[in-house]
Amino acid sequence: MLTDIEIAQRAKMEPIEKIAEKIGVKAEELEFYGNDKAKLSGAVWERVKTNSDGKLVLVTAINPTPAGEGKTTTTVGLGQAMAKIGKKAMIALREPSLGPVMGIKGGAAGGGYAQVVPMEDINLHFTGDFHAITAANNLLCAMIDNHIMQGNALGIDPTKIAFKRVMDMNDRALRQVVVGLGGKTNGYVREDGFMITVASEVMAILCMAENLTDLKARLGRIVIGYTYDGAEVKARDLKAEGAMCALLKDAIKPNLVQTLENTPCLMHGGPFANIAHGCNSVQATKLALKLSDYVITEAGFGADLGAEKFLDIKCRVANLKPSAVVLVATVRALKYNGGVAKADLGEENTEALSRGIVNLGKHIENLRLYGIPVIVAINRFGQDTDAELKIIEQYCLDNGADFALSEVFAKGGEGGVALAEKLVDVIERTESRFAPIYDETLPIKEKIETIVKKIYGGDGVSYTAAAEKQIAALEQVGYGKLPVCMAKTQYSLSDDAKLLGRPSGFTVTVKEVRVFAGAGFVTVYAGSIMTMPGLPKSPAAERIDISENGVISGLF
Repeated sequence: MLTDIEIAQRAKMEPIEKIAEKIGVKAEELEFYGNDKAKLSGAVWERVKTNSDGKLVLVTAINPTPAGEGKTTTTVGLGQAMAKIGKKAMIALREPSLGPVMGIKGGAAGGGYAQVVPMEDINLHFTGDFHAITAANNLLCAMIDNHIMQGNALGIDPTKIAFKRVMDMNDRALRQVVVGLGGKTNGYVREDGFMITVASEVMAILCMAENLTDLKARLGRIVIGYTYDGAEVKARDLKAEGAMCALLKDAIKPNLVQTLENTPCLMHGGPFANIAHGCNSVQATKLALKLSDYVITEAGFGADLGAEKFLDIKCRVANLKPSAVVLVATVRALKYNGGVAKADLGEENTEALSRGIVNLGKHIENLRLYGIPVIVAINRFGQDTDAELKIIEQYCLDNGADFALSEVFAKGGEGGVALAEKLVDVIERTESRFAPIYDETLPIKEKIETIVKKIYGGDGVSYTAAAEKQIAALEQVGYGKLPVCMAKTQYSLSDDAKLLGRPSGFTVTVKEVRVFAGAGFVTVYAGSIMTMPGLPKSPAAERIDISENGVISGLF
């Protein structure tokens, strides 16, 4: 079979203005990036904001494994399938981060015959959104250090600066650095560190902002650190928010692209639900709902992270009401959860599948807590046997869960028709009674413990002395009523990556709690979690190349 990039390079793309026509967007409302990418201007929203909303469908997955689950592939394929059965559908996706593209994942725009294109552009610089976020973030960092060097009128304590520099690349050497070395003219010497761009508060702010005015206000609320007296210092105290917003004036506009089958897709912001909020932008989702009858969107990693944050943070803040959730699972991933090594996943093993399927069961239970209908998408791989597929189907039947086989990787939209028909049927016969699982006015600890006990299945939470202190301080200054954004391993329901399946009897350890005041949530760091990943022993970058004619290869 052709590789993902080879399939993408053979795609018959339509000019982006023709894709825009399908959703009622005029050419003069587009800001073109070549022939096949465009940003939607603010004029589109002003024209359609009074339209009725379409149906919102979230695609999520079981806990990710090295075997792969195909969440983005399913999202794209389902969008194509909805168009195939005659529905006016759009897709709303997150943009890929360069770190994973050059690290472990390679391409991150779907796979097989369910991809968004131009695949190479999307996976590399795209329209420059992440570069703009990086620039805005690091401008603020430069202004912080400059302020201290130029007399420190605000009395910022250099040991209590909470805002870090960022770069959109996996680079472990930058996790902990010292800045200001080389003498007085180079600034104040202090410890610092880098996060990956997509884990930054600026990324979250871009995704949560309703418009430019809201964006600037949110940027101004960023807590950059504390004075010697313990008072908060915000970005607006440094007069940084205007310039930061200016750098983001284009990045805030959603990007329009297409699938291999020319289904419209908005891609905008939001990867990394293990260390960030992991959802695409509020603007893209709301705009898609005004332009189509069905919006197929996704959130990062498994349902315990991405879906939880989508439902408890994004939907709450943006007043979104999902009509259904599609939960992606594979035979391979469930066998891995049942104890099978990656190298042996191609062999039939019904016993291991039966052991590992409890992971799927827990995610079904979790999503039902939100009052939303759930459809299990069984993402079929070529080596899956009928006996294995029947086990999943019977498990769904026994647990009263709707399901459908998905073969979009190999067959594109045609392979997702059964899933699309099931989705429409479920939406038409089942009313969504969506509600977040906690009241945001509860104390921070109660919100954390609700997620740990109800979603993760843990016994409780332990807090380091530092975390206890941070929670008390945040509640004292009025941040206790914000939603919580959990940062933990994506590989397990617990905070221990090695605990697969459906672990029980565990306690989640909270090590650090920080406020992202501009984004509008409190981030809780649990277990061993890093905000700057590293490259693997054999990074995908080793296999990415370009010919003398400019043809890129290796973005698998």
